[in-house]
Amino acid sequence: MNMKLMAAMTVAFTLVACGKKEEPAAAAPAPAPAPVVAAGPSPAVIFDMGGKFDKSFNEAAYTGIEKWKKETGKTYLEFEVTNESQREQAIRRMAEQGASPIIGIGFGQASSIEKVAKEFPNLKFAIIDMVVELPNVQSVVFKEQEGSFLVGAMAAMASKTGKVGFVGGMDIPLIRRFQCGYEQGAKFVNPKAQLLANMTGTTGAAWNDPARGGELAKAQFSKGADVVFAAAGGTGMGVYQAAKDGGKLAIGVDSNQNHLHPGTMLTSMLKRVDVAVYNVAKEHKPGVTVLGLAEGGVDYAVDDNNAKLVTEEMKTKVEAAKADIISGKIKVVDYMAGNACKF
Repeated sequence: MNMKLMAAMTVAFTLVACGKKEEPAAAAPAPAPAPVVAAGPSPAVIFDMGGKFDKSFNEAAYTGIEKWKKETGKTYLEFEVTNESQREQAIRRMAEQGASPIIGIGFGQASSIEKVAKEFPNLKFAIIDMVVELPNVQSVVFKEQEGSFLVGAMAAMASKTGKVGFVGGMDIPLIRRFQCGYEQGAKFVNPKAQLLANMTGTTGAAWNDPARGGELAKAQFSKGADVVFAAAGGTGMGVYQAAKDGGKLAIGVDSNQNHLHPGTMLTSMLKRVDVAVYNVAKEHKPGVTVLGLAEGGVDYAVDDNNAKLVTEEMKTKVEAAKADIISGKIKVVDYMAGNACKF
């Protein structure tokens, strides 16, 4: 029997047993029973390399889970991975505590999510940016090429030299997808546009190396690029600073980064990791969820911080391209479909 219920019954029995027998006082109206709310398991979020305040991918995930927390009044568990060996351990620890869903932020956590999800088939798991095919896992992936196409078009329209730059983080097919979409957008506007591109590295450290990002951006500026798009996590901070210092333009990624350097940030390619995490925490749906322009999963950002940089002509052109991509009139090549950028 529930201990609270037993205690309440004992108190009631004592009051009756000890009360006066002659003309007992009228019983007070019984209070309405409090609604029983099942707490349920808490979600858990495993932030990846770069930390939850990287002003980019991880921070977007943080924004999403915080929105869920504010709306529901519930809490969640979290862990920030600082080296790759911590991923599996952190996910398993959350599972042992009964957390559900357990949300891994970033493709690098896919193998760990897969392994632990098999060990805890009754718990729910999710992976952002990769696919894990298990019945208790929700995989959320994005059409980064579509959002990158739009900011590539903006870059080409803003460029005075006809040369645009791209700085990627870790050299993986996912980041090549950003680059390919960006190049397609630039050449959609200006078929003669030239792309200067560099990747920061081949390990997880590439996501958090602002100094190297700044060096790569400066090298591209020296070769004539005057707009640079960084898809590099925390490394992008160095790219944006270099653009500001050099009087060039930069494009942010994942979160709206326009506020970082108003007047320098042409726009940001929004990858709505916040929406993905919020939706998973709210309602876990096993299987693969794909978020593109049509689903509001990717977009570009215009606000007070970049309003003076984005002309009406730019907005008109980009909005038309956006509508054509959604309708299927414009087909943006996905680098990951064939590990090649052929368009």
